[in-house]
Amino acid sequence: MILEKKLAAQPPAPLGDKAEAKPLRADAQRNRDALVEVAAVAFATRGVDASLEEIARQAGVGIGTLYRHFPTREHLVEVVYRREVEALCHAADELALHHPPDVALEQWMQRFVDYIATKRGLATSLRILLTTNSTLFSDVSGRVTLALRRLIEAAVADGSIRGDVDSSDVLHALGGIYSAPDTEDWRDRSRRLVSLLMDGLRFGAGKGAKGAGDRSGQQPPLR
Repeated sequence: MILEKKLAAQPPAPLGDKAEAKPLRADAQRNRDALVEVAAVAFATRGVDASLEEIARQAGVGIGTLYRHFPTREHLVEVVYRREVEALCHAADELALHHPPDVALEQWMQRFVDYIATKRGLATSLRILLTTNSTLFSDVSGRVTLALRRLIEAAVADGSIRGDVDSSDVLHALGGIYSAPDTEDWRDRSRRLVSLLMDGLRFGAGKGAKGAGDRSGQQPPLR
């Protein structure tokens, strides 16, 4: 959370991977997408030192293909992080479209756990990128905050969570997940904490507790 707050005052810029301006052939784009997908999982589970050779192998390409798309490890880290932020923000819109406001908020916060898992795995390289001229942080700054704010405002207006909720307080509470000890059950404990947080947001809401528990019992889809 510290990395985002450093540039929180800057206006959000359009999000995207600026590294490759030229359109890729369809097969090259598939290879690139596969590499980013595999790398995101590898960094989240094994950290930023995950083997690039193993990432290439699992993506079904050679290591030379990986380096053609991503000349350095930091380049791959940057693209993965942009992808995670974009996916999280897109999920807020999709969940709001298909679920009641409080359910959309809860499922988004559960997805936030996966986002934090990837961010923890990338921490070392993200700190390196912070000291370079990378536009990464100015590009993504404030986007997650705005996504959460929209979901909370919708749930408050709907009366399904309490009316005195401040989105910055909720983000601060979620940020505590980032600093939790990295144990084997970290994700499970983090998801339980999100459920407890959601119970607190629902307590005393305009719609009352009746029926809220039934909706909150839905299990969020995992990516």
